[in-house]
Amino acid sequence: MTTAKKNLDSAAVHAAWIKHGRNLRQTAIALGVNAGTVSLHVNRIEGAEQRPVTLEEQLRAARLHIKELQTRMLSDEVVREEILKLSRATVSPPAWLTKPPRTVSEFAGVPTLFASDWHFGEVVRPAEIGGVNEYNVEIAKQRARSFITVAIELLRKHIQGGKYPGCVLILGGDMLSGDIHEELSETNEMPTMPALLELVGVLSWCIRTLADEFGAVFVPCVTGNHGRTSRKPRAKRRNHTNFDWLLYQMLAKVFEADKRVQFLIPEGPDAYYKVFGTRYLLTHGDQFRGGDGMIGALGPIARGDKKKRARNVQTDKSFDVMLLGHWHQYIHMNRFIVNGTLKGYDEYADANNFDVEPAQQALWITHPEHGITFRMPVYVQRGTAASKTEWVSVPRAA
Repeated sequence: MTTAKKNLDSAAVHAAWIKHGRNLRQTAIALGVNAGTVSLHVNRIEGAEQRPVTLEEQLRAARLHIKELQTRMLSDEVVREEILKLSRATVSPPAWLTKPPRTVSEFAGVPTLFASDWHFGEVVRPAEIGGVNEYNVEIAKQRARSFITVAIELLRKHIQGGKYPGCVLILGGDMLSGDIHEELSETNEMPTMPALLELVGVLSWCIRTLADEFGAVFVPCVTGNHGRTSRKPRAKRRNHTNFDWLLYQMLAKVFEADKRVQFLIPEGPDAYYKVFGTRYLLTHGDQFRGGDGMIGALGPIARGDKKKRARNVQTDKSFDVMLLGHWHQYIHMNRFIVNGTLKGYDEYADANNFDVEPAQQALWITHPEHGITFRMPVYVQRGTAASKTEWVSVPRAA
């Protein structure tokens, strides 16, 4: 072993040491030096690697790490195209929704069915609310079927001779009960994920039935607040941390090969689309807060509508009608439409002395010349017995 240690390169010795499984003796034999020399050079390299890292180096490393995370971060398109193997997301409504027919004499328009606030998986016990309402998974399925079948009946039998090129089915959020409140986690009929899988089947039937009846279905979707996976509402990555969004993506996968069905699933909280000349903005409505015992939800909704219109003028996204759910009451006005709920009256509404409102979902028709025409709430909670009163009556005089 005649090689002087001063003629050795520390990096080369360290590399040899790594190559020989960090064994000093084998490395020394391979290099023709003693084990102490190998240990000296190895300590020089290892010691240098363990020196304190400067703030500048930490900042450089942090920037590189952030850049890597940004490139790897899941986006809506990545999930759709790489994980679910879906085609590129819909960015505009189909042609049948925006181009009116040449003659509109027998053309009724495009019907819109507004599905929101189903709270699928939640349980409402009649004993806790004076027997006014009852809700569970089985009742939710029955009401979902009633919503579709009654809406078709209203459109086909109560509007005689009307022709429709297709229909819009809005999915407006809070489709699942979720676990955002402790009481929901304790009382839901089933956990969120099994409920989601069950709901995929229910909504698949709804969409397929509408496609069979009207030939085409356009499905704009937004997330609600009950489906979120975070304790507090989020502004960033709202959709990617929400079971509503996952539900919509799974439905899009189910109907991937069905050209009659087209989805609009935005990454943000709002969806924009047009039906002929009427411009719609769809949002869930949980961003509007406040109200009082006199005007109820009208105050915060009207203020929210005004703010959105002012903001959207600046971003060239003006709209005619805002659509929202969240408030569990049906309100149809010229500037906004608030949807009811499939769940109906519950313990929260009863505890806060809210008005009793039947379970219902909104339905309306958009005409190419007249805008919104027919407005028909769809009552999904059937009565227990048929009414036996006369079709009209006058109170007797005293």
